[in-house]
Amino acid sequence: IGERLAALHHDHAEGFEMLLGDSQPIRTLKTRAQRVAALDAPLLIHGETGTGKELVARGCHALSARHNSPFLALNCAALPENLAESELFGYAPGAFTGAQRGGKPGLLELAHQGTVFLD
Repeated sequence: IGERLAALHHDHAEGFEMLLGDSQPIRTLKTRAQRVAALDAPLLIHGETGTGKELVARGCHALSARHNSPFLALNCAALPENLAESELFGYAPGAFTGAQRGGKPGLLELAHQGTVFLD
């Protein structure tokens, strides 16, 4: 019985195992993120570099109805501006010099009902 009670009171944040810490702000973040993950709506996560935005996004994806679909991340800072459009939306065969022979699907198409995380 003691183990059952402990399991019931255990604050397990499935999908957020990589978010370390037990401070009040971390607990609040996990609680809010779990609530937001249940929504079928776009999510904006903001924060300083290195604060775990992608971990929160992955956790929300894991707890969402989209969890069986892909989670695709794109580091926009590392992407040359002239390639952003083709990375996100893809391109048709022969769209530009150096394009792949058969064209290329974009991240938004590849995600197909999943999650695209733009960092």
